[in-house]
Amino acid sequence: MTASAGRQALRQQLVWSRLLAVVEEQAQALIRTAFGTPTREAGDLSAGVFLPDGRMVAQAVTGTPGHVNSMADSVLHFLRAFPIETMRDGDVFVTNDPWKGTGHLFDVVMVTPVFHDGRPVALFASTVHVVDIGGVNAGPDALEIFHEGLFLPPLRFVSQGVIEEAVLDIVRANVREPGQVEGDFHALVACNAVGAVRLQRLLREFKLADLQAQGDYIIERSRLAMREALREWPKGTWRNHMTVDGYDTPLELHAAVTVSDDGILVDFAGTSASIARGINVPKAYTDAYTSFGIRCLVGADVPNNSGSLAPIRVVAPEGSIVNALPPAAVAARAAIGQMLPDLVFGALRQARPERVPAEGASSLWNIRLFGGQPIEGGPNDALRRARRFNIVSFSTGGTGARPGKDGLSATAYPSGVRNVSLEILETQAPLLFRRKEYRADSGGVGASRGGLGQVIEIENADGDPMVLSATWDRIRFPARGALGGGDGAPGAARLKHAGTVLRGKGRQVIPAGDVLVVETPGGAGLGDPAERDPVLVARDLKAGLVTQTTTTPHKNFAGTAA
Repeated sequence: MTASAGRQALRQQLVWSRLLAVVEEQAQALIRTAFGTPTREAGDLSAGVFLPDGRMVAQAVTGTPGHVNSMADSVLHFLRAFPIETMRDGDVFVTNDPWKGTGHLFDVVMVTPVFHDGRPVALFASTVHVVDIGGVNAGPDALEIFHEGLFLPPLRFVSQGVIEEAVLDIVRANVREPGQVEGDFHALVACNAVGAVRLQRLLREFKLADLQAQGDYIIERSRLAMREALREWPKGTWRNHMTVDGYDTPLELHAAVTVSDDGILVDFAGTSASIARGINVPKAYTDAYTSFGIRCLVGADVPNNSGSLAPIRVVAPEGSIVNALPPAAVAARAAIGQMLPDLVFGALRQARPERVPAEGASSLWNIRLFGGQPIEGGPNDALRRARRFNIVSFSTGGTGARPGKDGLSATAYPSGVRNVSLEILETQAPLLFRRKEYRADSGGVGASRGGLGQVIEIENADGDPMVLSATWDRIRFPARGALGGGDGAPGAARLKHAGTVLRGKGRQVIPAGDVLVVETPGGAGLGDPAERDPVLVARDLKAGLVTQTTTTPHKNFAGTAA
């Protein structure tokens, strides 16, 4: 390499490092200014910078794959509605269209063009999960999208620095928590503005007219690095299937994963059809979590942008549960969509068994509770008299065991959000958390043990009834062990005093004076339990993570080659 080429390579690396710092500061600004607990406490957000043609250059480490990977497509939808040449300095655009955003109405996406020397040089995009968007709340009970709340098509939210107050008027009139939701809208505007200021400073410091050449270089290098990572994998097609709880009846998920010299194709042919409940998944969200599952195994150290995502292609039958079409209900799309990395893992384990984790709890076990609102068939007078609140406690199960390592306990995978502090939730709503601890023996046995779930007990501190809106899976069909490992424990929920077993999905009343008990699922084990290091067994026993030293696994799943 010549001295000139060396200086250019160093310059490219410096620009790349600064871009990462810019988008991470963008994300942190969003966390620090957000009003809603999903963003401020759980990190349910995304942030990134895009070229003027809509290609993603860099994303913040903070955030979720479901947001950032689907946001990569949403920027293209904004550009179709508002071509870059029609945008003006100070404009900001907004949508929560599930098919043009990140999968359901609760995710609000904002896009801000950045101008430098009078020309558009980039776009910043960010997403938050707002605490309420109207409709029947965030559960799976709606029959179609029109029941699920306020639908904002791509709109101009700020015009050359002036907020379109009519948009905020509509939002305030349609949500139960207008202060929090409006605050999150302003936080999105602010975080994009922080990104814009930092990018403009970068361009001045490096004496760049725009980001185009640097962005093209980053995207192309990422594409080539992903192609290089593919060479480590055998070529062929492998299939996997998974049965999940569904709403009333189980659903089947099928995937065929084909690895070739050109890239990876994931085909969901054979997957169950969409249903008249809110667990359907828009294709953008399917793309996001499928590609994330692939990226965890192939080219995990390659930057996530349009270049590294390009070799991954996802196809799914229109009208299937993973390619639901409008006006399907999609509020709880994560219950199905976050199972897709495990589905992909099961296929790729057949190609590289030494590289792939076992199944985990996967989809979140968020505890959604609200008070002061009636429910069909419930004690409506008592519910209406109760104090009004609406909270989401981001709660998690265990991840699957990893090659050579145990699974992570009470950890969100694949979403990556954090468990929310109980003290924060108790200041936001009249709730009292009686118990929150690891669920012993919930991780599947194996040479590597599955991660543990947790046990949570909650009551209404006012002594009033409240409503649970459940969106849980892995109750009937727990995480399956691999390579001789045991299954993880299934999840469960019940009323402590009445003993009533609660459904995994849908709105249900927690009567006055009773306590909600939630047991989140455990991750599955990996490898023969007889081969587990005795030192690890003794450590787990001492810590109370396990109460017995059984090496007998539950039933296993091996998958089938094409």
